[in-house]
Amino acid sequence: MENVLFCWIFFTLGWTLTDGSEMEQDFMWHLRKIPRVVSERTFRLTSPTFKADTKMVLDRVCGIECQKELPAPSLSDLEDSLSYETVFENGTRTLTRVKVQDVLLEPTQNITTKGALVRRRRQVYGTDSRFSILDKRFLTNFPFNTAVKLSTGCSGILISPSHVLTAAHCVHDGNDYIKGSKKLRVGLLKMRNKGGGKKRRGSKRSRREANGGDKREGTKVNLERDKAGRRRRKESGRGQRVAEGKPSFQWTRVKNTHIPKGWARGGRGEAALDYDYALLELKRPHKKKYMELGISPTIKKLPGGMIHFSGFDRDRADQLVYRFCSVSDESNDLLYQYCDAESGSTGSGVYLRLKEPDKKNWKRKIIAVYSGHQWVDVHGVQKDYNVAVRITPLKYAQICLWIHGDNANCTYG
Repeated sequence: MENVLFCWIFFTLGWTLTDGSEMEQDFMWHLRKIPRVVSERTFRLTSPTFKADTKMVLDRVCGIECQKELPAPSLSDLEDSLSYETVFENGTRTLTRVKVQDVLLEPTQNITTKGALVRRRRQVYGTDSRFSILDKRFLTNFPFNTAVKLSTGCSGILISPSHVLTAAHCVHDGNDYIKGSKKLRVGLLKMRNKGGGKKRRGSKRSRREANGGDKREGTKVNLERDKAGRRRRKESGRGQRVAEGKPSFQWTRVKNTHIPKGWARGGRGEAALDYDYALLELKRPHKKKYMELGISPTIKKLPGGMIHFSGFDRDRADQLVYRFCSVSDESNDLLYQYCDAESGSTGSGVYLRLKEPDKKNWKRKIIAVYSGHQWVDVHGVQKDYNVAVRITPLKYAQICLWIHGDNANCTYG
Protein backbone atom coordinates (compact mmCIF):
# COMPACT_ATOMS: atom_id res chain seq x y z
CA MET A 1 0.00 0.00 0.00
CA GLU A 2 2.87 2.34 0.90
CA ASN A 3 4.60 1.81 -2.45
CA VAL A 4 1.31 2.45 -4.27
CA LEU A 5 0.81 5.69 -2.31
CA PHE A 6 4.27 7.06 -3.08
CA CYS A 7 4.09 6.05 -6.72
CA TRP A 8 0.81 7.97 -6.92
CA ILE A 9 2.39 11.03 -5.25
CA PHE A 10 5.29 11.05 -7.66
CA PHE A 11 2.97 10.50 -10.58
CA THR A 12 1.18 13.65 -9.42
CA LEU A 13 4.46 15.53 -8.90
CA GLY A 14 5.72 14.53 -12.30
CA TRP A 15 2.44 14.91 -14.17
CA THR A 16 2.79 16.24 -17.68
CA LEU A 17 0.33 16.93 -20.44
CA THR A 18 0.94 15.28 -23.79
CA ASP A 19 -2.16 16.21 -25.73
CA GLY A 20 -0.25 17.91 -28.51
CA SER A 21 2.42 20.53 -29.06
CA GLU A 22 -0.05 23.40 -28.70
CA MET A 23 -1.00 22.38 -25.15
CA GLU A 24 2.65 21.64 -24.33
CA GLN A 25 3.51 25.15 -25.44
CA ASP A 26 0.97 26.53 -22.95
CA PHE A 27 2.72 24.85 -20.01
CA MET A 28 6.25 26.15 -20.47
CA TRP A 29 8.56 28.40 -18.50
CA HIS A 30 8.75 31.54 -20.62
CA LEU A 31 11.88 33.58 -19.99
CA ARG A 32 11.21 37.29 -20.10
CA LYS A 33 13.16 40.44 -19.51
CA ILE A 34 12.40 41.59 -16.00
CA PRO A 35 12.48 45.10 -14.49
CA ARG A 36 15.64 46.25 -12.76
CA VAL A 37 15.69 46.84 -9.01
CA VAL A 38 18.83 48.81 -8.21
CA SER A 39 20.18 49.66 -4.74
CA GLU A 40 20.44 53.42 -4.38
CA ARG A 41 21.47 54.16 -0.79
CA THR A 42 21.79 52.29 2.51
CA PHE A 43 21.09 53.82 5.95
CA ARG A 44 21.90 52.53 9.42
CA LEU A 45 18.81 52.05 11.60
CA THR A 46 18.48 51.53 15.33
CA SER A 47 18.60 47.91 16.43
CA PRO A 48 15.19 46.22 16.74
CA THR A 49 13.87 45.05 20.10
CA PHE A 50 12.88 41.54 18.93
CA LYS A 51 9.74 41.61 21.10
CA ALA A 52 6.92 40.99 18.62
CA ASP A 53 4.57 38.01 18.88
CA THR A 54 4.91 35.16 16.43
CA LYS A 55 1.37 35.32 15.04
CA MET A 56 0.33 37.46 12.09
CA VAL A 57 -2.47 39.93 12.81
CA LEU A 58 -3.75 42.18 10.00
CA ASP A 59 -6.66 44.42 10.85
CA ARG A 60 -8.90 45.10 7.86
CA VAL A 61 -9.62 43.88 4.39
CA CYS A 62 -10.37 45.28 0.98
CA GLY A 63 -12.41 42.78 -1.01
CA ILE A 64 -12.40 41.78 -4.66
CA GLU A 65 -14.71 44.51 -5.93
CA CYS A 66 -13.03 47.41 -4.07
CA GLN A 67 -9.50 46.30 -4.89
CA LYS A 68 -10.21 46.20 -8.62
CA GLU A 69 -11.24 49.84 -8.42
CA LEU A 70 -7.97 50.96 -6.83
CA PRO A 71 -5.51 52.80 -9.10
CA ALA A 72 -2.25 51.15 -10.04
CA PRO A 73 0.59 51.96 -7.62
CA SER A 74 2.85 54.79 -8.71
CA LEU A 75 6.53 54.23 -9.39
CA SER A 76 7.44 56.00 -6.14
CA ASP A 77 5.03 53.72 -4.22
CA LEU A 78 6.63 50.64 -5.78
CA GLU A 79 10.12 51.87 -4.96
CA ASP A 80 9.10 52.52 -1.37
CA SER A 81 7.57 49.03 -0.97
CA LEU A 82 10.53 47.30 -2.66
CA SER A 83 13.08 49.11 -0.52
CA TYR A 84 14.16 46.72 2.18
CA GLU A 85 15.43 46.20 5.70
CA THR A 86 18.37 43.96 6.51
CA VAL A 87 18.88 42.69 10.04
CA PHE A 88 22.23 41.08 10.80
CA GLU A 89 23.21 38.27 13.14
CA ASN A 90 24.59 40.73 15.72
CA GLY A 91 21.25 42.58 15.88
CA THR A 92 22.20 45.63 13.80
CA ARG A 93 19.85 46.82 11.07
CA THR A 94 19.96 48.82 7.83
CA LEU A 95 17.47 50.22 5.31
CA THR A 96 18.31 50.16 1.60
CA ARG A 97 16.42 52.45 -0.77
CA VAL A 98 16.00 51.16 -4.32
CA LYS A 99 15.24 52.49 -7.79
CA VAL A 100 13.04 50.58 -10.21
CA GLN A 101 13.89 50.74 -13.91
CA ASP A 102 12.33 49.29 -17.08
CA VAL A 103 8.99 48.58 -15.40
CA LEU A 104 5.63 48.71 -17.16
CA LEU A 105 2.90 49.78 -14.74
CA GLU A 106 -0.37 47.94 -15.35
CA PRO A 107 -3.84 48.32 -13.77
CA THR A 108 -4.05 46.34 -10.56
CA GLN A 109 -6.51 43.46 -10.22
CA ASN A 110 -5.79 42.52 -6.62
CA ILE A 111 -8.34 40.89 -4.38
CA THR A 112 -6.68 42.19 -1.24
CA THR A 113 -3.34 43.60 -0.24
CA LYS A 114 -4.03 44.93 3.25
CA GLY A 115 -5.72 43.58 6.30
CA ALA A 116 -7.50 40.35 7.16
CA LEU A 117 -8.42 38.43 10.26
CA VAL A 118 -6.34 35.42 11.20
CA ARG A 119 -8.36 32.25 11.41
CA ARG A 120 -7.78 30.44 14.70
CA ARG A 121 -9.42 27.17 13.74
CA ARG A 122 -7.91 24.32 11.77
CA GLN A 123 -6.85 25.22 8.26
CA VAL A 124 -7.99 21.91 6.80
CA TYR A 125 -11.03 21.99 4.53
CA GLY A 126 -13.20 18.88 4.73
CA THR A 127 -11.20 15.67 4.28
CA ASP A 128 -7.53 16.12 5.17
CA SER A 129 -5.63 15.60 1.90
CA ARG A 130 -2.10 16.12 3.23
CA PHE A 131 0.61 13.45 2.91
CA SER A 132 3.34 12.89 5.51
CA ILE A 133 6.58 12.02 3.72
CA LEU A 134 8.26 9.33 5.84
CA ASP A 135 10.36 7.26 3.45
CA LYS A 136 13.98 8.47 3.42
CA ARG A 137 14.20 7.83 -0.34
CA PHE A 138 11.82 10.76 -0.76
CA LEU A 139 12.85 12.92 2.21
CA THR A 140 16.48 13.13 1.10
CA ASN A 141 15.79 13.65 -2.60
CA PHE A 142 14.55 16.54 -4.74
CA PRO A 143 12.09 18.22 -4.44
CA PHE A 144 11.34 17.29 -0.82
CA ASN A 145 14.92 17.90 0.36
CA THR A 146 14.52 21.63 -0.43
CA ALA A 147 12.03 22.17 2.43
CA VAL A 148 13.51 23.53 5.68
CA LYS A 149 12.24 24.43 9.14
CA LEU A 150 12.81 27.76 10.93
CA SER A 151 13.54 27.96 14.65
CA THR A 152 10.56 30.31 14.93
CA GLY A 153 8.25 27.43 13.91
CA CYS A 154 7.68 28.25 10.22
CA SER A 155 8.87 26.52 7.07
CA GLY A 156 11.02 27.74 4.18
CA ILE A 157 12.66 26.55 0.98
CA LEU A 158 16.24 26.46 -0.29
CA ILE A 159 16.69 28.70 -3.36
CA SER A 160 20.52 28.87 -3.50
CA PRO A 161 23.47 27.23 -1.70
CA SER A 162 23.20 29.94 0.99
CA HIS A 163 19.63 31.31 0.87
CA VAL A 164 16.20 30.35 2.16
CA LEU A 165 12.93 31.94 1.07
CA THR A 166 10.14 32.17 3.66
CA ALA A 167 7.21 34.35 4.75
CA ALA A 168 8.08 37.75 6.24
CA HIS A 169 5.68 37.32 9.17
CA CYS A 170 7.74 34.31 10.28
CA VAL A 171 10.40 36.78 11.48
CA HIS A 172 8.63 40.19 11.57
CA ASP A 173 5.05 41.18 12.48
CA GLY A 174 5.06 44.39 10.40
CA ASN A 175 6.27 46.57 13.27
CA ASP A 176 9.14 44.69 14.89
CA TYR A 177 11.11 41.44 14.64
CA ILE A 178 9.56 38.58 16.57
CA LYS A 179 10.90 36.95 19.71
CA GLY A 180 13.62 34.45 18.92
CA SER A 181 14.48 35.84 15.49
CA LYS A 182 17.65 37.52 16.80
CA LYS A 183 19.24 34.07 16.97
CA LEU A 184 17.36 32.68 14.01
CA ARG A 185 18.32 29.21 12.79
CA VAL A 186 17.34 27.05 9.82
CA GLY A 187 16.92 23.28 10.12
CA LEU A 188 17.81 21.09 7.13
CA LEU A 189 16.23 17.67 7.26
CA LYS A 190 18.54 14.66 7.33
CA MET A 191 18.21 10.99 8.16
CA ARG A 192 19.86 9.66 11.31
CA ASN A 193 20.70 5.97 11.15
CA LYS A 194 19.83 3.84 14.11
CA GLY A 195 22.85 3.78 16.41
CA GLY A 196 25.63 6.28 15.81
CA GLY A 197 29.22 5.38 15.01
CA LYS A 198 30.43 5.96 18.57
CA LYS A 199 27.80 3.64 19.96
CA ARG A 200 28.76 0.87 17.55
CA ARG A 201 32.45 1.19 18.42
CA GLY A 202 31.72 1.12 22.12
CA SER A 203 29.44 -1.86 21.71
CA LYS A 204 32.13 -3.69 19.74
CA ARG A 205 34.72 -3.17 22.47
CA SER A 206 32.27 -4.44 25.05
CA ARG A 207 31.65 -7.59 23.04
CA ARG A 208 35.40 -8.20 22.69
CA GLU A 209 35.79 -7.90 26.46
CA ALA A 210 32.88 -10.28 26.99
CA ASN A 211 34.64 -12.82 24.76
CA GLY A 212 37.78 -12.82 26.87
CA GLY A 213 39.63 -10.17 24.90
CA ASP A 214 40.38 -12.51 21.98
CA LYS A 215 40.25 -10.16 18.99
CA ARG A 216 39.85 -12.83 16.35
CA GLU A 217 37.24 -14.78 18.27
CA GLY A 218 35.36 -11.58 19.12
CA THR A 219 35.37 -10.51 15.47
CA LYS A 220 33.99 -13.88 14.39
CA VAL A 221 31.20 -13.72 16.96
CA ASN A 222 30.42 -10.14 16.00
CA LEU A 223 30.16 -11.00 12.31
CA GLU A 224 27.78 -13.85 13.06
CA ARG A 225 25.66 -11.62 15.30
CA ASP A 226 25.64 -8.83 12.74
CA LYS A 227 24.47 -11.20 10.01
CA ALA A 228 21.72 -12.57 12.23
CA GLY A 229 20.70 -9.05 13.23
CA ARG A 230 20.55 -7.88 9.63
CA ARG A 231 18.48 -10.93 8.70
CA ARG A 232 15.99 -10.26 11.53
CA ARG A 233 15.73 -6.58 10.66
CA LYS A 234 15.20 -7.40 7.00
CA GLU A 235 12.43 -9.88 7.83
CA SER A 236 10.69 -7.63 10.36
CA GLY A 237 11.17 -4.36 8.45
CA ARG A 238 9.71 -5.24 5.06
CA GLY A 239 7.41 -2.45 3.87
CA GLN A 240 8.65 -0.13 6.63
CA ARG A 241 11.53 1.76 5.06
CA VAL A 242 11.37 4.49 7.67
CA ALA A 243 12.66 1.96 10.27
CA GLU A 244 16.15 2.36 8.77
CA GLY A 245 16.48 5.71 10.54
CA LYS A 246 14.72 8.71 11.99
CA PRO A 247 14.57 12.21 10.54
CA SER A 248 16.41 14.95 12.39
CA PHE A 249 17.43 18.54 11.69
CA GLN A 250 20.87 19.93 11.05
CA TRP A 251 20.60 23.50 12.35
CA THR A 252 22.45 26.44 10.77
CA ARG A 253 22.55 30.03 12.01
CA VAL A 254 21.19 32.82 9.81
CA LYS A 255 23.74 35.47 8.81
CA ASN A 256 21.24 38.14 7.77
CA THR A 257 17.57 38.60 6.86
CA HIS A 258 16.05 40.77 4.10
CA ILE A 259 12.44 42.00 4.35
CA PRO A 260 10.68 44.32 1.87
CA LYS A 261 9.56 47.68 3.24
CA GLY A 262 6.07 46.88 1.94
CA TRP A 263 5.87 44.50 4.91
CA ALA A 264 8.24 46.01 7.50
CA ARG A 265 6.39 49.31 7.97
CA GLY A 266 7.59 49.78 11.54
CA GLY A 267 4.39 51.49 12.67
CA ARG A 268 4.27 53.83 9.65
CA GLY A 269 1.35 52.17 7.90
CA GLU A 270 -0.13 48.69 7.62
CA ALA A 271 1.90 45.68 6.55
CA ALA A 272 0.81 44.65 3.04
CA LEU A 273 0.10 40.97 2.50
CA ASP A 274 1.45 41.34 -1.06
CA TYR A 275 4.93 41.67 0.48
CA ASP A 276 4.79 38.81 2.99
CA TYR A 277 8.11 37.23 1.98
CA ALA A 278 11.67 37.33 3.30
CA LEU A 279 15.10 36.01 2.34
CA LEU A 280 17.48 34.43 4.87
CA GLU A 281 21.21 34.11 4.20
CA LEU A 282 22.78 31.12 5.95
CA LYS A 283 26.02 31.43 7.87
CA ARG A 284 27.25 28.20 6.28
CA PRO A 285 26.29 27.10 2.74
CA HIS A 286 24.64 23.71 2.29
CA LYS A 287 25.36 21.06 -0.33
CA LYS A 288 21.78 20.06 -1.09
CA LYS A 289 20.02 20.52 -4.39
CA TYR A 290 17.92 23.70 -4.23
CA MET A 291 14.96 24.98 -6.23
CA GLU A 292 15.20 27.95 -8.57
CA LEU A 293 12.81 30.89 -8.64
CA GLY A 294 10.28 31.29 -11.42
CA ILE A 295 7.82 34.06 -12.26
CA SER A 296 4.29 33.07 -11.31
CA PRO A 297 2.11 32.32 -14.36
CA THR A 298 -1.64 32.97 -14.42
CA ILE A 299 -4.08 30.25 -13.38
CA LYS A 300 -4.67 29.36 -17.04
CA LYS A 301 -0.98 28.50 -17.38
CA LEU A 302 -0.94 26.11 -14.38
CA PRO A 303 -1.06 22.43 -15.41
CA GLY A 304 -4.47 21.30 -14.21
CA GLY A 305 -4.67 24.58 -12.30
CA MET A 306 -2.64 22.87 -9.55
CA ILE A 307 0.07 24.07 -7.16
CA HIS A 308 2.29 22.05 -4.78
CA PHE A 309 4.16 22.76 -1.54
CA SER A 310 5.76 20.93 1.40
CA GLY A 311 6.31 22.16 4.94
CA PHE A 312 6.45 21.19 8.59
CA ASP A 313 2.88 21.44 9.88
CA ARG A 314 2.86 21.69 13.68
CA ASP A 315 0.21 19.03 14.16
CA ARG A 316 2.47 16.32 12.66
CA ALA A 317 5.51 16.38 14.98
CA ASP A 318 8.35 17.41 12.65
CA GLN A 319 7.11 15.29 9.75
CA LEU A 320 7.48 16.79 6.30
CA VAL A 321 3.97 17.25 4.90
CA TYR A 322 3.24 17.50 1.18
CA ARG A 323 0.03 18.75 -0.42
CA PHE A 324 -1.34 19.91 -3.75
CA CYS A 325 -4.57 21.58 -4.80
CA SER A 326 -6.13 23.76 -7.47
CA VAL A 327 -6.05 27.56 -7.31
CA SER A 328 -9.49 29.13 -6.77
CA ASP A 329 -8.73 32.77 -7.57
CA GLU A 330 -5.81 35.09 -8.19
CA SER A 331 -4.73 38.71 -8.08
CA ASN A 332 -1.63 40.44 -9.36
CA ASP A 333 0.22 39.46 -6.19
CA LEU A 334 -1.71 36.64 -4.51
CA LEU A 335 -2.97 33.11 -5.17
CA TYR A 336 -6.15 32.05 -3.35
CA GLN A 337 -6.62 28.31 -2.79
CA TYR A 338 -7.85 25.62 -0.42
CA CYS A 339 -4.70 23.53 0.07
CA ASP A 340 -4.97 21.87 3.49
CA ALA A 341 -2.28 23.44 5.68
CA GLU A 342 -1.85 23.83 9.42
CA SER A 343 0.32 26.41 11.20
CA GLY A 344 3.99 25.65 10.76
CA SER A 345 3.65 25.24 7.00
CA THR A 346 3.66 29.03 6.48
CA GLY A 347 6.73 30.13 4.56
CA SER A 348 6.74 27.01 2.37
CA GLY A 349 7.71 27.46 -1.26
CA VAL A 350 4.84 26.91 -3.71
CA TYR A 351 6.13 25.30 -6.89
CA LEU A 352 5.18 24.11 -10.37
CA ARG A 353 6.64 21.72 -12.89
CA LEU A 354 6.71 23.15 -16.41
CA LYS A 355 8.65 22.39 -19.55
CA GLU A 356 11.79 24.36 -20.34
CA PRO A 357 11.79 26.18 -23.69
CA ASP A 358 13.50 24.32 -26.56
CA LYS A 359 14.24 21.37 -24.27
CA LYS A 360 12.61 18.01 -23.62
CA ASN A 361 12.98 18.12 -19.86
CA TRP A 362 10.57 19.54 -17.30
CA LYS A 363 11.68 21.67 -14.38
CA ARG A 364 10.24 22.65 -10.99
CA LYS A 365 10.49 26.26 -9.84
CA ILE A 366 9.20 28.31 -6.92
CA ILE A 367 6.38 30.63 -8.01
CA ALA A 368 4.96 31.76 -4.64
CA VAL A 369 5.43 31.72 -0.86
CA TYR A 370 2.65 30.25 1.27
CA SER A 371 1.48 32.97 3.66
CA GLY A 372 -1.40 31.36 5.58
CA HIS A 373 -5.11 31.68 6.15
CA GLN A 374 -7.00 34.91 5.47
CA TRP A 375 -10.58 36.12 5.54
CA VAL A 376 -11.49 38.07 2.40
CA ASP A 377 -14.48 40.32 1.80
CA VAL A 378 -16.07 39.13 -1.47
CA HIS A 379 -19.06 41.29 -2.47
CA GLY A 380 -19.82 41.99 1.18
CA VAL A 381 -19.48 38.34 2.28
CA GLN A 382 -16.53 37.07 4.33
CA LYS A 383 -14.86 34.12 2.60
CA ASP A 384 -11.83 32.26 3.88
CA TYR A 385 -8.87 31.18 1.77
CA ASN A 386 -5.35 29.91 2.20
CA VAL A 387 -3.18 32.51 0.48
CA ALA A 388 0.22 32.45 -1.26
CA VAL A 389 2.27 35.50 -2.31
CA ARG A 390 3.17 35.30 -6.01
CA ILE A 391 6.69 35.83 -7.38
CA THR A 392 6.03 38.71 -9.79
CA PRO A 393 8.71 40.11 -12.15
CA LEU A 394 9.46 42.92 -9.67
CA LYS A 395 9.73 40.54 -6.72
CA TYR A 396 11.88 38.21 -8.79
CA ALA A 397 14.24 41.12 -9.51
CA GLN A 398 14.30 42.14 -5.85
CA ILE A 399 15.03 38.64 -4.51
CA CYS A 400 17.65 38.16 -7.22
CA LEU A 401 19.30 41.39 -6.05
CA TRP A 402 19.31 40.11 -2.47
CA ILE A 403 21.00 36.87 -3.52
CA HIS A 404 23.66 38.30 -5.83
CA GLY A 405 24.23 41.75 -4.34
CA ASP A 406 23.67 43.48 -7.70
CA ASN A 407 21.32 43.16 -10.66
CA ALA A 408 23.88 41.82 -13.14
CA ASN A 409 22.46 38.29 -12.92
CA CYS A 410 18.83 39.41 -12.83
CA THR A 411 18.11 40.44 -16.42
CA TYR A 412 15.88 37.51 -17.38
CA GLY A 413 13.62 35.29 -15.30
